Order: sequence, then structure tokens, then C-alpha cells
Amino acid sequence: MADEPEAPAEDPVAAAAPEGAGGEDTNAWGADDDAGGERILNQDEIDSLLGFDLSEEEGGERTGIRAIINSALVSYERLPMLEIVFDRLVRLMTTSLRNFTSDNVEVSLDNISSIRFGDYLNSIPLPAILSVFRAEELNNYGLLTVDSNLIYSIVDVLLGGRRGTAAMRIEGRPYTTIERVLVQRMVEVVLADAREAFEPLTPVTFTLDRLETNPRFAAIARPANAAILVKLRIDMEDRGGRIELLLPYATLEPIRKMLLQQFMGEKFGRDNIWEGHLATELWTTQMEVRAVLDEQQIGLKKVLELKVGDTLMLNATPDSLIELRAGVIPLTRGRMGRRNAHIAVRVEAPLTPNARQAVQGSL
Repeated sequence: MADEPEAPAEDPVAAAAPEGAGGEDTNAWGADDDAGGERILNQDEIDSLLGFDLSEEEGGERTGIRAIINSALVSYERLPMLEIVFDRLVRLMTTSLRNFTSDNVEVSLDNISSIRFGDYLNSIPLPAILSVFRAEELNNYGLLTVDSNLIYSIVDVLLGGRRGTAAMRIEGRPYTTIERVLVQRMVEVVLADAREAFEPLTPVTFTLDRLETNPRFAAIARPANAAILVKLRIDMEDRGGRIELLLPYATLEPIRKMLLQQFMGEKFGRDNIWEGHLATELWTTQMEVRAVLDEQQIGLKKVLELKVGDTLMLNATPDSLIELRAGVIPLTRGRMGRRNAHIAVRVEAPLTPNARQAVQGSL
């Protein structure tokens, strides 16, 4: 009889265990909800909260805590002219690489994104060749990365590989001198196109500094510095690869005002409508023109002694040419005469070259 009251006390616990095992989620969540306890987040909810979604592209919008961390990065979308420059680079590379390889080459722009320099160095898929180049006018450096697929494809194309066969890849060895020289020639072609792409905006000369295979030796900025990453896809029928162009924001800072301009038609940063209004107003502007008969140098004492009625003798005759001036700028020469009741000047020479330059400079 003493054991019988204890048995029912143990039986509910023993009986609840199997039920909890079979309906663990229902009982556990129900107990938490009834008691008002904290709910445990699953992995998808944690990723959404932190902003780490592996299904998103690198250029996609970030949310959560990761968006707060990356808020210091300046988005490339704040530089409208930058996308126009890289679109022009794609068109130029398509033509130049076709001439370089004598093959059908298609260049496409995958995406443009903002990234920290240290994160990019850690994400470079090795093996690869990293080309460090210098922007002469901007007095800074940039990075051009060529992946292994494109390296072997370029070597195969330039050395006469057959079409329709994939380029042979040999892993676990450093790149040979021939491979490095061929890739260097392609990089120089790309840098020449980049210079031409920036030409309508500002003259920039990109000079190849060195080739590296280890990302640690290609550190051109601090790891925390922001940079613009441009991914270009190069396809040569069944061969090809990717080129990644990285420009730190410190490199673009001298031309930041130009990159902030809006794209208006075919001309970079110019508003043709405003130019037309300005030209119309200039043509209707009133300008004072003086006719100079003669100039003399007189002492200050004689000038102070001038009185009403004194006569100044000029070195001019009725046939002398007078000079027409706009301020201090000589315009042309002519002869003085009379038309009806007015004194007139008949122009007998074209505008002087200095006058043309002054007028063009004002326009």
C-alpha cells in the first residue's frame, strides 16, 4: 500500500516521455508559447537576421546586421558616370580582343559592386594572375585579376589550339614564362581600352606595374578600404574565363566630381539644351566698341596744366586708319567718315586673331 501512491506519481513522467518523443516540436513549442518563453530561431531565420544569404549574388541588397556593417561602403550607384565608362570599356574590349586573338570574342559585364579590399583578396579563386597597374594622372594603383580558365584559354588560342576543344588545365604548378608573357600582352590590351574608356571623361594613363600570383604581394590598399569591383566575362566560343577589375575609391577620388555627373546623350556630362540657351544670350549681348584715332604719351605735369580751350594735336590724317577696340582687345581697323548727321567708321579689315581667340574664349 505504501508503494501504490508512488507508482502513479512516476507513471505520468514515464508516460510523458514517449509522448514528448513522438510530438517533441508540438509539446515544446506549446509549452513555450503558453509560458511566454523565448522561441528558438532556425537557421534560415538566423541568416535573414544577420543578412547572410548564400543564394544572393554579391551585388544584391544586404539586410540585417550585415547591412549595418557594410553601411560605410560607398555604393557605386552614387557615381552615375562609372557605369557608362565600364559599358564603353566592354564595347572597346570586344573589338580589341577580337583583333588580339583573331577569334570570335564576346565580352559581357557581369556586375559592378562595392567591396572591401581585404574581403576581395580573400575571395580570389586561386590559381590566378594578379596584375597591379598604376593610374598615372590619378597617382594611385588598381588591380586586374585574370582567372585560370581565361589564362589557359588565351594561351591555347594564341598558340594555335583547335576550336571546339577545351583548354587543358594543369593544376599544382606555377605559371610558365610563356604563359605570363601572353597574359601580360592581353592585360596591356585591356589597360589600353580602359584608358580610352575614361578618355571622354578625363585623360588617365594605365601602366602595368607588375604581375603577381600571390594575393599577399598585390596589396595596393588597406584591407578595410572600399573599392569598386567590376566583373567581366570573356567568351571565345567554347573557351573563356573572367577578368575582374578592382579600383579603390582612393584611386577614383581625384575624379569623383566628374563621376557624379549625369549622362546626357552621347556627350559626357554636357547639356546641349543649356549650351544652346547660353549661346543665344551671348549673341544678343550688348558690347561697347571704341574707335581710337590716336594715342600719345604726355607728361603728368602737362596734363595737369590743361585748360578749357587747349588744343591737342593728333598724329592722324583724314586717310589714317583708326582702330576699333572692345576694352583693351583690338578688334579691327577702319576709316572714319560721315553718314547723314552721324560720324561713322567703315570697317576695312577682318577681325584680328587675338580678337577671335578672345571671342571664342568668352563663348
